[in-house]
Amino acid sequence: MFEAERREEVCRLRSPGARWLVTGPEGGYRRADAAYNVSVPEGFDREDPAAYAAERRRAAGFEAPGPGLLTGVDMRHARGARAGGVCVVATAGLSNPVALAGSEAAGGASGERTRESDAGPGTVNLLVGTDRALADGTLATLLATVVETKAATLQAATGFTGTTTDAVAVGCEPGGDPAPFAGSATPVGRAARACVRRAVEAAVAARGSVPDTVAGAEHGAVPAAEPDVFRV
Repeated sequence: MFEAERREEVCRLRSPGARWLVTGPEGGYRRADAAYNVSVPEGFDREDPAAYAAERRRAAGFEAPGPGLLTGVDMRHARGARAGGVCVVATAGLSNPVALAGSEAAGGASGERTRESDAGPGTVNLLVGTDRALADGTLATLLATVVETKAATLQAATGFTGTTTDAVAVGCEPGGDPAPFAGSATPVGRAARACVRRAVEAAVAARGSVPDTVAGAEHGAVPAAEPDVFRV
C-alpha cells in the first residue's frame, strides 16, 4: 500500500519496490521505493533538477532514492486522496497557467510566454500510486487517465487546463493483483479519477486564489498560431 508523508518542503509517496512512470526529461520507467514532490525557493535556477531533488529529500530525512518532481508551491498546500487501492498527492500552483487560444480563460493572451526554469513558478504536480500490478502499457494508460482527469478538473475549477510545467509520477506495486487495464471504465481508472479530482480540487482551494486569465497571470502560455486542419 502506498503511504504519503510530508517533511519540511518535501512530500513522499512510498511503497517498497514500486514501479514508476514519470514525465519529464529525466523521467521514464524505473523501480524505486518512493517518489517525491519538492518545493523550490523563489529564484530557483539550478540546472540539475534530479541532483537537487535528491539533495532536498536527503535533507528532509528521506533516505530512499526515487524520482523527484519540482514546484514553486509550498508543501503546506499539498493535498491527498485515497480510494480503491489508489493514493494521490497533488500540489496546484497556477501562476503560470495555460489555456486554449480563444477560450475565456486565455483573456486575450497570444503567443508563448513561459518561464525558463524547469521547476516553474507554480506547477500542478501529481504523485499517484496503485496497489495493483500493471504492465508497462497499462501504467502508461494510467498516466493518460490521470492527466486527462487533472486537465478536466482544472478546467472546471479554474478555466485552465494546466500550467507550463506540470509533471506526474504514477506508480504500481509489482506484487499486487494484476490489472490488465487502467482506463476510465476500469476499477483502477475509476479510483484514480476520483482521487485525482478530489486531490486537485483541494490543492487548488488550499492556495486561496488563482489568476482570472492567462493574460492576467504573471506567467503562462496559449497556442502561438492557429493550425491548419486537414482531411485524412
